[in-house]
Amino acid sequence: MRLSSLADYAVVMMTAAARHCGGMARVNATSLAQETGVPLPTAQKLVSRLSAAGLIESTRGTGGGFRLSRPPSAISLADVIEAVEGPIGLTTCVDNDRHDCALDGTCLVRPHWSVVNRAVRDALAGVSLTQLATPLPLVPAKAVERASTDMKVDA
Repeated sequence: MRLSSLADYAVVMMTAAARHCGGMARVNATSLAQETGVPLPTAQKLVSRLSAAGLIESTRGTGGGFRLSRPPSAISLADVIEAVEGPIGLTTCVDNDRHDCALDGTCLVRPHWSVVNRAVRDALAGVSLTQLATPLPLVPAKAVERASTDMKVDA
C-alpha cells in the first residue's frame, strides 16, 4: 500500500497546521507551502479538499486563512487520508458495490479482505495529528549502524 503524493502532502500540511498553536491559530496555504515545501497550487487544492471534508475551517479576506476544525488529538491519520483519497480500501473486494474482479464468484480470500482492511484503517485511525506533530528524538547514526551490524546473520 502506498499513499498518493497528494495524501502525503495533506498529512504534511495538517501536521504543520497542528504545530501552530495546536492547530487553533489561523495559518494560510502560502505560509504552509513555504514551511513544508508543498507546491503552493497543491497546498491550495488540499485546503479546498480538507475544508470540504470538515477537517479545517477556512476564512477568506484580510486576516483569513484556515485552522483545524477540531483539536489535533481528535484528527487521525485515517481522517486526513480519507479526505484526499476517499475510503481506505486495499482491494476492490472491500467495496460490496463493485464486482469487477475476475475471481469475484470463486475467491476464497475475499471474505478476509474486510478484516485486513479494517485492521489497516484502525491502525491509521490510531495515529493522531498530535502524535505526528511531536518530534521524535534523533537516533545517532552510529547507534543505527551498530544495530544494523548486530542484526546481520552469517549465511
